[in-house]
Amino acid sequence: MRDYCIRAATSGDLDAARGVMLDTVYRDFGGGYVPRWHGDIIDLDGAYVAPARHTLLVAVHERDGVVATAALDARGPVHPPNPLSLAERYPSGETAQLRRVYVRPGHRRRGLARRLVAGLLDFAAAEGGYRAVYLHTDPAVPGAERFWRSLGQVVCDERDLPDGQGIVHFEIATN
Repeated sequence: MRDYCIRAATSGDLDAARGVMLDTVYRDFGGGYVPRWHGDIIDLDGAYVAPARHTLLVAVHERDGVVATAALDARGPVHPPNPLSLAERYPSGETAQLRRVYVRPGHRRRGLARRLVAGLLDFAAAEGGYRAVYLHTDPAVPGAERFWRSLGQVVCDERDLPDGQGIVHFEIATN
């Protein structure tokens, strides 16, 4: 892991971080960029860098540059499209939502996502005021569901709901 540095993103990292995110959206999600769902990717500074209590972390490889991202914001899940029960359980301002935890394929299976999430949890604890840490994932993305199950507890599996989107929602334990 000495080839990698995990740190808060700087303004000089934003284009490369955006590249990691957009590549992931197109390659792993299959549907491509949808402004309604991915608008934060275009304005990383406005979404994660400038606002208080939000952050964007990057993993920087000594040769390849930014190869992984992870973000946290103070916005809870919105209803719709998420189930109303989740929006009520995880209100904005009291919820640290993990977002955009993406690792380029050539750098996966090296513990980067786990290190990035640990950094986000440290950030949330240092900021204070968060009652819960929440995230959602698309189980169709290879390895995503297994990874998040290793770190948190499923609070809603939309595959079990009649009109669900197929998304799995998690709460991550904090120490």
